[in-house]
Amino acid sequence: MLLALDAGNSNITIGAFVERKLVSQWRLRTVHEQTADEWGILLRNLFSPAGLDIATVDGMIISSVVPPIDSTLAFTAQRYFQTEAMFVGPRTDIGLTIRYDNPNEVGADRLVNGVAGFYKYGGPCVIVDLGTTINFDVISQDGAYLGGAIAVGVGISIEALFRKTARLPQVDFRAPAGVVGTNTVASMQSGLYFGTIGMIDGILERMIAEMGPQTKTVATGGQAHLIVSGSRYLKNVDEHLTLEGLEMIWERNRERRTPKAPRPPR
Repeated sequence: MLLALDAGNSNITIGAFVERKLVSQWRLRTVHEQTADEWGILLRNLFSPAGLDIATVDGMIISSVVPPIDSTLAFTAQRYFQTEAMFVGPRTDIGLTIRYDNPNEVGADRLVNGVAGFYKYGGPCVIVDLGTTINFDVISQDGAYLGGAIAVGVGISIEALFRKTARLPQVDFRAPAGVVGTNTVASMQSGLYFGTIGMIDGILERMIAEMGPQTKTVATGGQAHLIVSGSRYLKNVDEHLTLEGLEMIWERNRERRTPKAPRPPR
């Protein structure tokens, strides 16, 4: 079994793959202070209700944009799964050419999304990942990661409205009944929803004009379904895109991985 972890600023998404099929997934909060033992116990507790055997895990691949927790996750892999975690980075063989000015600056999650987007949908394509930030990742027709755009995420916008104003409440992100809000909450939800869609469509319109009308667009992340329902350019939602990209990279590098060490006798 392969464990794939996408460690973001707000959440860590974990997927379990058996024979290349995603059989279970979980979404947890990113806690910087969590120890390797706490991670190990937590993962054990997740496995049991899902009917999975922790002893069958023979590989772990991680994309992380939170460096402070990387050593903890690496130690968790060693201690609880007797394997060396594979961290995706600019030097990893991902099957794409990276044409970013400085490849070391590209977030691992952006590279992983680029891999899954290209190999599932073909190029050119733009992947829009709605997380703490809203990332636009652009892949050329010949499989080159070109870069993209990074915008403020929905959660940050909601938090900023609440914290930086005296009388505005904290609201949920949802599709409003109409663009004209008739109370404060509805007005905020209208601004957040249609403002986010307008920003996404505006960036996509320019990217498609540059890349060509054959450009595919794919949305992933927490608010993807809500955004796609109102977007002019986003038509595909792929909930498992990042996890599947991690699995693809693992398979591409599988032969180079060190075999799992045998478990010590009990």
